[in-house]
Amino acid sequence: MSRVCEISGKSVMSGNNVSHAKNKTRRKFLPNLQNVKFFSKSLDKFISLKVSVRALKSVEKNGGLDDYLSKTSNRVLAPQAIAIKKSIQKNLKKEVSSS
Repeated sequence: MSRVCEISGKSVMSGNNVSHAKNKTRRKFLPNLQNVKFFSKSLDKFISLKVSVRALKSVEKNGGLDDYLSKTSNRVLAPQAIAIKKSIQKNLKKEVSSS
């Protein structure tokens, strides 16, 4: 698997190590990724994702995966998160129509 957050799309960045003598050597800035299981209330199942800690804090602050994805625009989300968001919205429409 690549080093990309499956919610925010944050990935590896590159830059320079700069010594005291101003010598520059290339380096990578890796995102702080964690394997996390989120529980989706509308899908009634756990979803395993590789998520950056910044995105994890945002999900927790917004009240869970379902609420975070519904509040966040698709421009900010990664393709995997957009697919989960669509399945959650589809399931919510089924629940509303059956009620």
